[in-house]
Amino acid sequence: MTRLLYTALLLLLTPLALLRLWLRGKGNPDYRKRWGERLGFVPVLPERKRLWVHAVSVGETVAAAPLVRAWRSTHPDWAVLVTTTTPTGSAQVRRMFGDNVEHCYLPFDLPWMVGMFLRRCRPSLGVVMETEIWPNLYAGAQRRDLPLIMANARLSDKSFKAYRRLRWLVGPTLQRVALIGARGREDAERFVTLGASAHQVEALGNLKFDLERSPQVVAAGQAWRDWLGQGRPVWIAASTHPGEEEQILAAHRLLLEQQPQALLVLAPRHPERAEAVLAAIQATGLQAVRRSALAPAPELPSPGSSAPGNGTVLVVDTLGELMTFYAASDIAYVGGSLVPNGGHNPLEPLVLGLPVLSGPQVFNFREVYAELQVLDAVTMVESADALGRALGAAFSLGLHAPAANPAVAGWMRQNQGSTARLIERAQRLAGLSA
Repeated sequence: MTRLLYTALLLLLTPLALLRLWLRGKGNPDYRKRWGERLGFVPVLPERKRLWVHAVSVGETVAAAPLVRAWRSTHPDWAVLVTTTTPTGSAQVRRMFGDNVEHCYLPFDLPWMVGMFLRRCRPSLGVVMETEIWPNLYAGAQRRDLPLIMANARLSDKSFKAYRRLRWLVGPTLQRVALIGARGREDAERFVTLGASAHQVEALGNLKFDLERSPQVVAAGQAWRDWLGQGRPVWIAASTHPGEEEQILAAHRLLLEQQPQALLVLAPRHPERAEAVLAAIQATGLQAVRRSALAPAPELPSPGSSAPGNGTVLVVDTLGELMTFYAASDIAYVGGSLVPNGGHNPLEPLVLGLPVLSGPQVFNFREVYAELQVLDAVTMVESADALGRALGAAFSLGLHAPAANPAVAGWMRQNQGSTARLIERAQRLAGLSA
C-alpha cells in the first residue's frame, strides 16, 4: 500500500519533472533530448552477463570509474552498462569510457518504466552509486532476482532526517538490497536505523579515495599551463554554484591588488550556467574568455594564439576537463562551500598535489574535511575577504603542497582499497571467483 501511494504521487509529479527538463534545456539543449529513455524506452541490449552501474551525474561517474575499469579488466566476458540521469553525467560516461561501455538514462521510478528498462537491459548485477533509493526500481530488481549493491552509500545529517520521516517507505526499500556498502561506520548505523538489516550493511570505505592520478591528465594540465604562462599565479575555483561566483570574483579582485598577473580559472558545477557566470564577471569590470571559444575539447588552443591577459577570467564551460585544469593550476578552491550546497570532493585536487581551500559549508564531505584539517592539508575560509587574503598569503609566501607531507600521503594510502573490497563482494553476489 505504501509503495502504491508513492507511485500515485510520482505519477502526478511526472509532468512537472518533464517540464523541469524542458526548462533546463534553455541552458543545455541536451536536457530536451532522449526523453524516450527517461520513460523506459531504452535500447534493447544483447543477452549476456552484464554489470549495471548507476551513476547520477559527473561526480558519481568519476567515483565509479575505478570499479568499471577493474571489472572490465577482470571479467572481459561481461558487458558493462552505465546509466545516468543528467546530460553532464552522460557526457562524462562517453568521455571516460567511449564505446567500451553501454550507456542510457535511467527512467523515472514508475513500475512500468523501470520494468521496461530491466527487461530491455537484462542486467545480471546492479551497483547504484551513492544514496539513490528508488522503491519501484528496487522492487522490480527483487522480482527478477537481480542482486543490487548500494556503493559509497552515505547519509548526511540533512538527508538522514528527511529519510527518517519517510521510514515507512525507505525501510522496506532498503530491505530489497543485497548489500549496502556504506562509506563509514556512522553511515552504516544510519542505514540500519532507517530499516536495513545489520547483515545487509558493511562499511567499505570511500570509493573517492581510489581516484587515479592519470599521467594523461597531468600531461594535458602541463600543456595548458605552458600556454597560460608559467610565470604567473594561477588558481582554480572548481564546481561553483549560484551566489558563490560573486564571492570568488571579489576574492580574485583582492588578489589582483597584490598579484596583477594572477589568473582565475572558474569552473561552474553546471557548465550550462556559463552565461550567468559571464554576466557576473562582466559586472565586476573583469574580462572573461570561455574555454569552448579557445578550441574544441579536449584540444589545446593553437600555438600562435594569445593567453588570457591580466584581469581576465577563464571560464571552463566544457565537460570532463576539470582534472586537467586542476593540473594546470597552483591552488584549488573547491566550490559549493561558501554557499550551503555541502561542498564537493577535495580529494581530486589533493591527488594532484595542489593546496586546497574551501568554505565552511562542507557537510557532504564532513569527515574528509575534518581529517584534512587535522593534517593541515586544507585552508578553510569564511568569506570572500578571507579567501582573497588566503590566496595572497599563499602566493606571496610560497605554495605548500600537501602531497609532499608524508602524513597526508600516508592518510591517502590508508583510506584506499574500497574499490577492491566492493569488487570482492560483487563477485561473491554474482557467483564469481575472486
